[in-house]
Amino acid sequence: MSFNKFHEFSQLASHRKADLFTFFCLYIAQSLPMTFFATALQVTMRQASFSLSAIALTQLIKLPWIVKFLWAPLVDRSCTTLKGFRRCIFLSEGIYALLILVIGYLDLLSNFTVIITLIILSFVASATQDIATDALAVLSFRREEKSMVNSIQSLGSFSATLIGSGILLALLQHYGWHRVLPFLAIFVILAIIPLMRNRRLTIEALPHTRQVRLTDSFSFLGQRQNWRQIGFLLLYYAGIISVLSMVRPWMVDLGYSMKEIGLLSGVIGSLAACVATLVSGQLIFALGRWRARQLFALLSLITCLYFVLLGNLHPALWHIVVGIVLLWSCYGLSTVVVYTTSMDIVRPGLEGTDFTTQTVITHLSGIIFSVIAGHVAQHFGYSLFFIFATLLALCSLVYIVVVFRKKP
Repeated sequence: MSFNKFHEFSQLASHRKADLFTFFCLYIAQSLPMTFFATALQVTMRQASFSLSAIALTQLIKLPWIVKFLWAPLVDRSCTTLKGFRRCIFLSEGIYALLILVIGYLDLLSNFTVIITLIILSFVASATQDIATDALAVLSFRREEKSMVNSIQSLGSFSATLIGSGILLALLQHYGWHRVLPFLAIFVILAIIPLMRNRRLTIEALPHTRQVRLTDSFSFLGQRQNWRQIGFLLLYYAGIISVLSMVRPWMVDLGYSMKEIGLLSGVIGSLAACVATLVSGQLIFALGRWRARQLFALLSLITCLYFVLLGNLHPALWHIVVGIVLLWSCYGLSTVVVYTTSMDIVRPGLEGTDFTTQTVITHLSGIIFSVIAGHVAQHFGYSLFFIFATLLALCSLVYIVVVFRKKP
């Protein structure tokens, strides 16, 4: 691996810094309110003495991001020019901000059903913005630049996790629901200013050979050349996601307080993921997709093995910190390579549809393996659970080595 590759990557990033900043703002704008609502709503409801069953149902607010592939073809149909993309993103963000502002003026106890409905609608708007932004990113960056923009995408997502579940939650406790949300709405509007002012952004002109259909989300799954990528999307996160889903309950059982878990996982973990996403884009550029897939899968396997070791000890604090950093770093690295390879195989005219379909596969895979992980940990204990997660990570690595071949 030549250091010239890293210099070349740095030069490309410097040349496209205005475009990268534009996309960073768009990605953090769509993710920050969603992260905040997912965390703050549960805390506020519990403080208001809502039942745990009612709090558990709040997970349904994320449903629009799971089913967004259903209307992704409509976005592709309407966004065929840069002007069309701008219009779609501005409209989605405007609706998103307006709904957040309205929610901020409602009382949770008195208008609970209305607030949940408005949050779901706001997530429909943010998911629509995400579809358009992803498609715009595909068309705005060349193949060698796609790892760069996907680093920025992941950085925006993990930064939103850090701010939304950390800083904003602290502000919520001090200033309250009615004061924090109006500022969140203002932030969503401010985040689209770079797109408004960026006049150098261009997209690749692609001919639309046929009318986009609503069934195009499903037709991607039926194409034989996409099957190995679908298998990759289903397996790649399996080991890491399984450990991530159980690491907080494990830490509770080790005697750590919620405040300590929030600091270790929410702050240190998110920071590690942010750094890893930036490193990941450079490594993918320097190593290529094929080597990066293998390297990141190997690191995930090593991380799972580390937790197998911890599962047979009563680990010290520094053991936990190392594990958290490894875990979130691998998640950050893997996210960028998943997004980058997903952008590689989108069909012309269906950029938003095909990329969205692939990201939904990873979301569903994460949910499935998280549920399985909970059952394994519950019935067999953490030691065997970590071994199970390691086997999943090993399967992912073997799949990549066997199914994907290095290109000449």
